[in-house]
Amino acid sequence: MYDLAIIGGGPAGVSAGVYASRKRLKTVFIARDFGGQSTVSEGIENWIGTVRISGTDLAKSLEAHLRAYAGDIVDIKAGESVVSITKAPEVDSSFLKGGARLVPSPSEGALEGGGFLIKTDAGNYTAKTVLVTAGSARRKLTVPGADRLEHKGITYCASCDGPLFADMDVAVIGGGNAGFETAAQLLAYAKSVTLIHKSPDFRADPVTVKRVLDNPKMKSMLSTDILEVKGDKFVTGLIYKNAESGGPKELPVQGIFVEIGSSPATDFLGDLVKLTPYKQVIVDPRTQMTSLSGIWAAGDCTDGLYHQNNIASGDAVKALEDIYLYLHAS
Repeated sequence: MYDLAIIGGGPAGVSAGVYASRKRLKTVFIARDFGGQSTVSEGIENWIGTVRISGTDLAKSLEAHLRAYAGDIVDIKAGESVVSITKAPEVDSSFLKGGARLVPSPSEGALEGGGFLIKTDAGNYTAKTVLVTAGSARRKLTVPGADRLEHKGITYCASCDGPLFADMDVAVIGGGNAGFETAAQLLAYAKSVTLIHKSPDFRADPVTVKRVLDNPKMKSMLSTDILEVKGDKFVTGLIYKNAESGGPKELPVQGIFVEIGSSPATDFLGDLVKLTPYKQVIVDPRTQMTSLSGIWAAGDCTDGLYHQNNIASGDAVKALEDIYLYLHAS
């Protein structure tokens, strides 16, 4: 049985993996791939210690760092996806007769000392503790032209890509706190920012709405549907229809930042731990522990207030420190 199973290969998972190796925790590291959502970014300028790095290079760097420290401590299972995690019942050693154990074997669901059974699409693993760093996937803009122009003006990360659109006209799709936070970041770079929301009311905090909309470079449109994204090699505008002014009409922009929510990669947890209505893992912000003893979570799959690479990395290290104390408690 492993001391720890880490699920996810983004900044959170890799940070925890490096710390697990240094603390000599026998770990199975399970990840479909490395890098997380940032692999799609052309230039990341807020990864601390690196002035600028592409998403693909960040993924390579993360993998190389983990493999450099893995040794015989961290067993890397790249290319695998977790299907389910279940709490294993503890084997009662009193159920022994003539050297034969009269309880289920680990493959049947029982583990000596308890722990967790982690099933992937390629095999099964057992661990005393679990750290979920599976991240999330951004909800995509699904209108004509969006697929073709993704990463060619359509982006999902203002903190990663905002500076690339300096002195340009850009649009933000989404009326929640994430949309307004993105708009606030872009106002430092862009010539103008137009926030577009499909509903008649913004979902963001009123104080945030007022603060952002008070900026003279800021515009907003409510009750507006995006019909199409225009552009040949790069975005040149979008076609929209407004409930009051009608349409279709065209808004010339060179960048479109999509903030219409994300889907945490937590389906494999089932009802094992408490989740928000949006399926984010609820954690104790001091330790990153979930509602079930023995399972921690960090990064974009949690209910943390802010989701960025540096925050995910720090929260994972925090979780790893707590896991170490948990495993070595007397």
